[in-house]
Amino acid sequence: MRITSHPAPVSQVLQVPHSQKDEKQLGNRLQDVHSLIHALPHHPPPRRHTHLSQSLAQQHLPRPLSESASLGASATRCGKSRMASTASEEEDRWHNREEECIQPDPRKFLPARTPGPTCDTTIPWSPLSLFQLFFSASVVRKIIDNTNVNAAKKQQAGSKFKWAVLTLKDFYIFLSIIIFTGLVTVHHRSDYWRKVWPYYFRFPTDSMTRDRFEAIMWSLHLSDPKEDEENERKRNTAEYDRLFKIKPLYTELVTACKANFQPNQNVSIDERMVASKARSSMKQYMKDKPTKWGYKLFVLADSSIGYTWNFFVYQGKGVSTTGHGLSYSAVMDLLPFRLLGSGYHLYTDNFYTSPVLFTDLAKKYIGCCGTIRRNRIGFPKTQTNDLPRKAARGDMRWIQSGKLLFVKWMDTREVTMCSTLHQTYSGQTVTRKVKTAGVWQHKSIPVPDSIVDYNCNMGGVDLSDALIGSYTVRRKTMKWYKTFFYHFIDIAAVNSYLMHKELLKLRQDPTRTKPFTHKAFREQLAKEMLEFAKGPAAPPPPPPSTTCLPKFFKPGGRKYCRRCKVAGMPKVKTSAYCSRCDVPLCLNPKTNCFYLWHSRQ
Repeated sequence: MRITSHPAPVSQVLQVPHSQKDEKQLGNRLQDVHSLIHALPHHPPPRRHTHLSQSLAQQHLPRPLSESASLGASATRCGKSRMASTASEEEDRWHNREEECIQPDPRKFLPARTPGPTCDTTIPWSPLSLFQLFFSASVVRKIIDNTNVNAAKKQQAGSKFKWAVLTLKDFYIFLSIIIFTGLVTVHHRSDYWRKVWPYYFRFPTDSMTRDRFEAIMWSLHLSDPKEDEENERKRNTAEYDRLFKIKPLYTELVTACKANFQPNQNVSIDERMVASKARSSMKQYMKDKPTKWGYKLFVLADSSIGYTWNFFVYQGKGVSTTGHGLSYSAVMDLLPFRLLGSGYHLYTDNFYTSPVLFTDLAKKYIGCCGTIRRNRIGFPKTQTNDLPRKAARGDMRWIQSGKLLFVKWMDTREVTMCSTLHQTYSGQTVTRKVKTAGVWQHKSIPVPDSIVDYNCNMGGVDLSDALIGSYTVRRKTMKWYKTFFYHFIDIAAVNSYLMHKELLKLRQDPTRTKPFTHKAFREQLAKEMLEFAKGPAAPPPPPPSTTCLPKFFKPGGRKYCRRCKVAGMPKVKTSAYCSRCDVPLCLNPKTNCFYLWHSRQ
C-alpha cells in the first residue's frame, strides 16, 4: 500500500496518557508511529521524531523509585567525571610562559641563631685565635699524645729513628711549616731544607731540622693506637669503623664548623673530591669532577661566602636508613633542623633533586630549588603542549603539582628545574650570543626565576673548593688518614679566613683596616704559629690540682711510668702514682714526671 498523504503529527498520533492504565494503549500507538515513519518513501528516517517519541514516552512512563534514583545518581556521576577529566586535562599538560602559576607563599626566615660568626664580635680576633676555634687545645693534645704513643710503638717494633717527645711547641712549629708549604711550593719536600741556590729558605731550616719534621710526619697519628688495634679486630663485622683513625679530629672539626658560624639564608649541597691515589676501598671515581680520583665528601656550604658548615666522608655503598637512596639520605644527614632553623633556601644539583625530597623538606619549612632529571619518579610524563625539540631559545613550559613547580627552559639545550620557592616567570632576562644572518649578536631572552637564583646560589661548595685549592697544604702520602689531616687543615684555614672577613664587617669600626687577602691571612697565620711556639707556648701552667695528689704503692710495689713510656722509655719503673688519675708517674729529685704530666709538658 502506497502512502500518498502526509502522516499526522506525532502529537496527534501519540496521545500521552495521564494515568497508568493507559500504558498498554501507549505502547500500541508507539508501534504505529514507528511503522508509519519507516514506510515513508524516498526520505531518510526522521530520527528526531523517534527520539522525541521515545523521550516523551520515557518522560511519562512511570518508573520505580529505586530506578529513578539510580538514574539521577548516574547522571550526577557522569557530570562529576566530566568535570574531573576536564580539570585533570588542564593540570596534566605543560603551560606556556604567558599563563600565570600560583606564586608560593614567602617563608619567614627563622634561623636558630643570628647568621654570621657566633663568637664575640666585639673583640679583635687574630688569625691564630680563629684557627684555634677549629683546632682546639683538646684535639691538639690528643694528636700530640697519640703521636707520641705511635712513635714509641714503632720503636718497640724495631724501627730505628731519632725521636724526642713531641711537645706543644714542636707541634705548632710543625703546623706552621705545613701552612708554609701551601704558600711556597717545591717539587720535593726535602728542598725546603736544601742550602743551595735556588732554594736555601731561612724558614723552616732555622726552626726545625728536616729529620725532626720527617720523624713527626712519619709518626703522626690522630687516634689512639691501642684503640686502633681493637677496631681492627672488628673488621668484616658491623661494629667495624672505617673512619676510626681520623675520628678525633674529624668529629671535633665538624662540630666546630657548625658551632662557630650560622649560615645565611641561601645554602647549597654538593660533592667534594679530596685527591688521592692511595689503595683504599673508600676511594671513588667521578668523571665530571676536576679531581676524578679520591675520597668523596658531601658538603653543605653557605652560598654567599663559601663557608663549609657541615660535611661527612662517604664510606661506600651501604644500607640506606631512609629507604630513599643516597641522594635523599645525604641531604637529610647534612641538615640538622634544630641547629639550623627554618626558612632556609636549599640549592641542589640533579643528583639530589627529587619530588619526594623537596616535598619532605617543605614540611620542615625548607625551600628547595635545583635541576632535576626527567626520569625521576614524580616528574611529569605528559607530552601535552610539551616544549618542542627545536624550540626557540628562551621558550619555556611549566607544570605545578601541589607545592612543586616543574619548569622546562630552552637555552642551547633543554634545562629542567624543580622548585618550591619560585613562580615560573617574572620578566627576567639573560643575555646570549645569537647568530642572525651570519652575524653574532647579543640578545636578551626570557629566563625562569628558578634558573636565575640557581645560578647565583648553587656555587657555595665550588667557592669553598676554589679557596681550598688556592693554597692547599695537601701533599702526596700513602696513608689515607694523613690525606684527611691535610684536608682538615685546609678547611680550618679557609673557614678562619672567611670568619675574619665577616667579623670585620660586624665590628662597624670606621677606623678599621681592610681585611687580609687569603694569601696574607695564611702568611700571618704561619707567622703567629711560629711566634706562639717560640714564645711562651701558653700561659704559665697552674700548679697541679689539689685533687691530683701523689701517692706511693705498697712497699716493694712499682709500675712503669706512663710519661716515660710515652716518651719512648718504656722500662722506667716508679713507686709513685696520681691518686686521682691512677697513673704511675716518676717523682724524685731528678725526674718529676708527675708535674710535667699534669702541666701537659
